[in-house]
Amino acid sequence: MRRLMGLGLVAAMMPGLAMAGEAGDALARQLYAGTSAEGIVVATEACASGDHEACFAQGLFSLVLAYEGLAADFYRYGAMTPDMGALAIFIAMSGIEGDIKAPANPQPEPLSYEQLRAVMGDFLADLDQARAAFLLAGEGGDYVIRIDPLQVRVDFNGDGTADAAETLGALLAAAGNFIDLPAPDPVSAGKTKTKSGDTMIGFDRADALWFAGYTQIVGAPVDFLLAHDFSAFFDAYLHRAFPKSGLPMQDYGRGGTMMLDAESDASIADIFAALHTLSFPVIDSERLAGVRERMLEITSLSRRNWQLILAETDDERELLPSPRQTSLLAGHAVTEEVVAAWMETLDTVDRILAGELLLPHWRFKQGIDLRAYFETARQTDLVLLLTGQGALPFLKSGPVADEDSFAAGNRVFGDAWPNFILWFN
Repeated sequence: MRRLMGLGLVAAMMPGLAMAGEAGDALARQLYAGTSAEGIVVATEACASGDHEACFAQGLFSLVLAYEGLAADFYRYGAMTPDMGALAIFIAMSGIEGDIKAPANPQPEPLSYEQLRAVMGDFLADLDQARAAFLLAGEGGDYVIRIDPLQVRVDFNGDGTADAAETLGALLAAAGNFIDLPAPDPVSAGKTKTKSGDTMIGFDRADALWFAGYTQIVGAPVDFLLAHDFSAFFDAYLHRAFPKSGLPMQDYGRGGTMMLDAESDASIADIFAALHTLSFPVIDSERLAGVRERMLEITSLSRRNWQLILAETDDERELLPSPRQTSLLAGHAVTEEVVAAWMETLDTVDRILAGELLLPHWRFKQGIDLRAYFETARQTDLVLLLTGQGALPFLKSGPVADEDSFAAGNRVFGDAWPNFILWFN
């Protein structure tokens, strides 16, 4: 089942493009060469003229450039070379062993809290731009864009160049057992074969809506953070992510010894400081309410995606196959029962987001009204929410979500439900 997760990550992280004709070949070469900034100019012009396939291309290029822009900003401010991608840099929980790592950029610029918020805001705006293009691509067009995602080059380290080592295939191969996908053999672009077979995917109109939903999945937690003041957390902990960028505690990564050793004790102290500062005042109530709207759009786009999938009559190496199509993953066919369980799961999630079905809390018989939280919260204190006091303003009597609420999904997906969520989006 790890292969499901691998396929989802391949498709979600910047897939490439292949269209018929000279212009399409040029766009494919630019993605394989890591020059998306050039490709998006042509795609945007064609999309504006009503070419849905070009809109798909614009969305893909925009998604690539969103991640490259984030990587460039992280490089500018001296983020550590991540072990698990950009998310690991943000979380910065690299363990307690050893000293603070050296940044990828040996001469980083100083980073302020306001500058980090600007970086996040730019990334979110880029994701929304990609989403807009994907929505246009999903409005019409009978196209299939065949691409081997493993060959797409992306400037992951933010140094301004996407070299031959910065392909999705190389990234996934470096992920080891977490992502069980074959590493591509070094053959010509667009014709990759792997030790386990063909990794080509045929992207179509339905997948445009899948990608639009993906941008919302990535954008929602960024928007959530921007709705809050997390400056205390920034001051107390993010020198672990940006170790040479002038943050308040950067010179104290090694101190005295209290329990283990100087480096480990300082790291443990920083983790406690991080936990102590996980209380974020809400500074933009409208933005926080908008996070719920993003989540509702994810479920809406998933339904629209499946409507198009179920109406398809072709079978062109589908990212998400219907029960009548061939799954790219042997042994993981999508049956009518799987689709029905997914739709039922979406219904349950919508009820939770609407406040009709309440979230359980270990301490209370009542449940948490998630809609009330997003629309009325003035503070998000993760520790107090977990322990109970922070949940008091959002408690409500009514049906509380339990295992039966997700009975169909539990029966069909079992322990592999996280992989299906990533795959189905």
